Amino acid sequence: MTTKAKKSTKNIKVKSRTIQGRVRKSNRHGQRKKEGKIIIIKSYRKKAVGRGYVKKGSGIIRVNNKPLEVYFPEKLIYRIMEPIYIAGEGRLKDIDIRINVEGGGITGQSDVVRQIISKALVEYYEDDDLKETFLKYDRSLLVPDPRQTEPHKPSRSKQGPRRKKQLSKR
Repeated sequence: MTTKAKKSTKNIKVKSRTIQGRVRKSNRHGQRKKEGKIIIIKSYRKKAVGRGYVKKGSGIIRVNNKPLEVYFPEKLIYRIMEPIYIAGEGRLKDIDIRINVEGGGITGQSDVVRQIISKALVEYYEDDDLKETFLKYDRSLLVPDPRQTEPHKPSRSKQGPRRKKQLSKR
């Protein structure tokens, strides 16, 4: 008869919750995993929704796994880069920002990316002066705009939400 060897399990304490599982001391290449500060940021604008992941790196911004310059046209890139110019380009050199954006149009998505970058700089460096600077320059850098388009009404859904039939005088 053969006996199956049980895998060792330990309780791992992670941010006030316990995870039951096997402890891995190294990844598949035999190297220890490096613990770093990772911040997850969510933002929205109109129908566009975005999630950003910030970690220590070399200053790369990627949107949907593409470089920022490839994903957006040149006009919108200037608008997206505003928080970086305000904070100073030196601060961006220490972090990598990976952003996933879906829904909405290209302008709504660019506003989401702009918000995520500014929120990332404030949260990663934990700088209240930078937060105040962003709020004075443009409140929409840190605070999402709650306005949404009005839904089309069912009777004439192609024409728009408030379109009525033209009245005849006679």
